[in-house]
Formats: sequence, C-alpha cells, structure tokens
Amino acid sequence: MRVNFKTSLLEESVEELKQSLKREIEQMDHAALPLQQGMSQSSYVSDSPFSVVVLELHRSDEEIRLKAGIFFAGIISGSCCADDPTPCDELTEYCELEFLINPDDGEAEIRLLE
Repeated sequence: MRVNFKTSLLEESVEELKQSLKREIEQMDHAALPLQQGMSQSSYVSDSPFSVVVLELHRSDEEIRLKAGIFFAGIISGSCCADDPTPCDELTEYCELEFLINPDDGEAEIRLLE
C-alpha cells in the first residue's frame, strides 16, 4: 500500500516531523491502512476515528522509517439477520505499522508489523 506524506517533509526537526506524520496518518481513510489484517479480536474495522502513537522515527538521506502503533475500533458482527437483536459491539484493536517514506517525494510504503 502506498501513500504520500509530502506535507510532512517540510518539517525540519525530528519532533515536528513526528507530530506532522501523526496528524497526517490520523486524517487518512481507514481503507488506506492495513488495519483489517492487523485485527486480533473482531471481524471488521469500524469507521470510528483511530489514534496514532509514534514509536520510532529514523531519518536519513535515503529514507524516513516510522514505526507507529495504531489504536482503532473493530466490530464483532452478529448473524447478519435483519431481526438479529445483537448490538454491534466495538472492541479496541491495536497493531503496529511501518511507514517507509522517500524523503525526496514523500511517497511511502506501509507494512503491517507482526
């Protein structure tokens, strides 16, 4: 999966870069991240907002490597019958992602870490 973080590349300090990347990731659509593959307790990724914790950031001339923890909501679905009284329960899920960012153009590859 590839995305672009060109805006964050304008930040000069490592701390500003961390905060900018965190904001950009939190604004992304759920479908742009491999959250479904990182689930352990539920069936589907909820549309609820998710939060990002920057765990590591390494910046070099060749690449920017960001490791982030993502807290998001997963849904346990019922039997999918129209008259199923089971409410849709949300569970907090967590996964770690690695973002490999090209410092020249902001293009990034996203990988799920196991």
